[in-house]
Amino acid sequence: MSRGRPAEVSGILVLNKHEGVTSHHMISICRRLFNTTQVGHTGTLDPMATGVLPILIGRAVKASEYVMAGEKRYIAGMRLGMTTDTEDITGNVLSSCEKLPDAAEVAAVCEKFVGKIMQIPPMYSAIKVGGQKLVDLAREGKEVDREPREVEIAALSCTPTEKPDEYILDVTCSKGTYIRTLCADIGAALGCGGVMSSLIRVRSGGYTLDQAYTVAQLEEMTYEERLTLPKPVETLFTDLPEVHLADFHAKLIRGGTELYQKKIRTHLDTPGKLVRLYHKDTFFALGKTDIIDDKPIIRPEKLFVL
Repeated sequence: MSRGRPAEVSGILVLNKHEGVTSHHMISICRRLFNTTQVGHTGTLDPMATGVLPILIGRAVKASEYVMAGEKRYIAGMRLGMTTDTEDITGNVLSSCEKLPDAAEVAAVCEKFVGKIMQIPPMYSAIKVGGQKLVDLAREGKEVDREPREVEIAALSCTPTEKPDEYILDVTCSKGTYIRTLCADIGAALGCGGVMSSLIRVRSGGYTLDQAYTVAQLEEMTYEERLTLPKPVETLFTDLPEVHLADFHAKLIRGGTELYQKKIRTHLDTPGKLVRLYHKDTFFALGKTDIIDDKPIIRPEKLFVL
């Protein structure tokens, strides 16, 4: 994410990332196409992966810290009978197995991964340990201990293909889930090993693949046409309650002052919850609920429209 000359547009561009490039490279392309350095994204996709990559443009970059938690859906290829150091087919083969389970056994094992599970992040990931990215350590031939992390698999279906070692996984999961690791863990549970052979992200939060534009499509448009594409920043927060404020109360929020909920006739008693704040039916900020002297309030959290 970068700061620089202001963008003429502020919002979320739903990008369909192509294979073979990093998510950061997609940011560089969008900086050029939208003539601004104010560009960021809401979560990386591996170079081999394709699909939905929400891009934040202009003042929308201020939302990045709040939008990583959205549920995601992936269509992944899983190849059984091998393991690699990257947990996908691009890595160095560590082991192979000729004896493969049948489709019924694979489906039964996959069912056991639905729900809250623990994952050990792969070495080939951007997670930092001791200030260093795991992927950089992996490229140096090093391996370090990683703490298991809890993730949630909301739904998982497994469909066999014409090849006995290939399956298609349809995965709906929480933030921070590594599909590569899921394939590897399923393979380990089956006793034959497994790797990810392909990956498409078909949904990220409320953004879906049918809403996404490819770089080729963007390149064919005029600059003015591209400026009409980004969605309003509030679409990142459609699951949050909305609070509409009068002129006076909106001015207080913009000035950094908290609001007693009794004054604005809201009843959001659980502290620490984010809310969408509107003025004249226009989203302009995030607020956060809190308690002062046993009285519920809403604090200003982040302004998106000055």
